Amino acid sequence: MVQSRFTILGDNLPPQLVEMLGSDIEIVNWTEATPDAELARCVAAVAYGHPRCDGPLMDRMPNLKVVSNHGVGVDHIDVAAATTRGVPVGNTPGCLDAATADMTMALLLAVARNVRIGDAYARSPQFTEYDPSILIGREVSGSTLGIVGMGRIGKQVAKRARGFDMEILYHNRNRDEAGERELGARYVSFHELLGESDFVTLNCPLSDETRGLIGREQFERMKLSAILINMARGPVVQTEALVEALTTGRIAAAGLDVTDPEPLPRDHPLLKLENVIIAPHLGSASDRTRRRMMEMTVDNLRAGLEGRELPWRVH
Repeated sequence: MVQSRFTILGDNLPPQLVEMLGSDIEIVNWTEATPDAELARCVAAVAYGHPRCDGPLMDRMPNLKVVSNHGVGVDHIDVAAATTRGVPVGNTPGCLDAATADMTMALLLAVARNVRIGDAYARSPQFTEYDPSILIGREVSGSTLGIVGMGRIGKQVAKRARGFDMEILYHNRNRDEAGERELGARYVSFHELLGESDFVTLNCPLSDETRGLIGREQFERMKLSAILINMARGPVVQTEALVEALTTGRIAAAGLDVTDPEPLPRDHPLLKLENVIIAPHLGSASDRTRRRMMEMTVDNLRAGLEGRELPWRVH
């Protein structure tokens, strides 16, 4: 038996990741009830399922050397608190852009063409003959797509949208003229994007600026026929305002890979609506992407344990 050299904090890590971490790693399970004595033994933390990692937790881990996040978004990690304590934070940028863009388009197409409703109907006793007059969806090809957040993922969405001959609008904190030329996208104000788009995709990170970005005022600016796709984080959209917009016909439909809260309570009104598709946070959930995310998570962890610069450090 190999003697463990490093004790780390991890939240329900899957067997594949545990194997990749190596036999010299001992894992302490990450829960609110984890004793201080166990936390004090940990020299690193792997954030796999978005556990909250804040200053008070770090203060209970006096030997903490590194926090390695399995994913790009680090809104659940207080990076500033880690920095002041001299603890580097790593994430997994770049490797999940394509998979997340694929899921963006999957939700967009599924909502537009009534895939979920159609599937349920096709399995039901009511479907006994073909009726060409039912479930007429929205044409995606040639429609206008508004991308909120033209970063790495947003650009991948734009590349896919070009294959559907969509007119591409985008809004970002900073204009990307090189990206516009490459992707045939047009930079517009946030208000213009909401008003002109048939489909609005949220591909931005969660930050102080984007928290609650889409609320009642923004829904009022959108077309009655508009479809919203949230591939960002749940809190980017104000949930009560979204329920109101969907139930009153203020917008036509929505596709959500994330919600606020996540998961939703089982009696939440969003779960009862037919004009919304909800996925359980599947943006990066493809075989190749998840394996690469694990590899990058381990590389960041190992670098931090060995006192080396993290390959993918969050600044």
